[in-house]
Amino acid sequence: MKKIKILFVVFLFSSITFGQEQFGGLALYTVRDDMTKDPMETLKAVQEIGYAHIEAAGYEDGKYYGMSPEAFKNALNALNLNPISTHQSSITLETADEHFAAAKKVGFTYFVVPIPPMGMFTFDRKTMVMGMKGSVGDLAKILNELGEKASTYGLQLLYHNHDFEFKSNDEGVVPIDYLLENVNPEHVNFEMDLFWVTKAGADPVAYFEKHPGRFKAWHVKDMGANGLFAPVGEGSIDFKKILDGKKQSGMEYYFVEQDMTFDKKPLEAIKISHAGLKEIGFD
Repeated sequence: MKKIKILFVVFLFSSITFGQEQFGGLALYTVRDDMTKDPMETLKAVQEIGYAHIEAAGYEDGKYYGMSPEAFKNALNALNLNPISTHQSSITLETADEHFAAAKKVGFTYFVVPIPPMGMFTFDRKTMVMGMKGSVGDLAKILNELGEKASTYGLQLLYHNHDFEFKSNDEGVVPIDYLLENVNPEHVNFEMDLFWVTKAGADPVAYFEKHPGRFKAWHVKDMGANGLFAPVGEGSIDFKKILDGKKQSGMEYYFVEQDMTFDKKPLEAIKISHAGLKEIGFD
């Protein structure tokens, strides 16, 4: 009986009419609470808003949002959502094979290390300041080793930035500059978070020009007048200027992400962002 019920649910979702224009990606981190409560209904809502691709951020104990990799893949397929990328911050050198094998089963193209892994990331809850302990040289070595192994699984490893990587550290080194010069581009590239680059006072386009082809994915979220996260199109970031550098950057996919949506429900915020994407010229 349980098997029949599951098949019926899959059939029900498979029978959805995909008539609206589907484009753009969504980082599921934005709707993480909804995904915890009801992943299938949340994914259905994401599809209905018009997103075509997803980036996961819910891997734990060998499962994605409580589903085996195979079940998660089937759920996405039933909704015509493409699994492109996954954030898995708990990866270590020792657990890399497990992480990569799971990601490959879902069908992801990109495996993203979202923060310095293996205990290197720091976050001060009082000041809300992010950073890292250990040297950027150590981080580069870890990423190179992970990237080489990811390649054996047919995955492309990306590193995702926040603001601190674009600021000089105590040794006078700008971490992102060091990484761009010292990780092997055959195995390690980058997912640029446009909000955090802007927050750090850096220019995304200048990085595209200096390091063409290295930024395979983008996180797209806007910055409100208060300097906080905002839906795409409701803030001050010049996305049209940045989008003009798409080819030079190497960007193949982008994902709307809004870490906090404040007075808006996450599903409401991503709907506003999807409309903003279209107005700006993302496709």
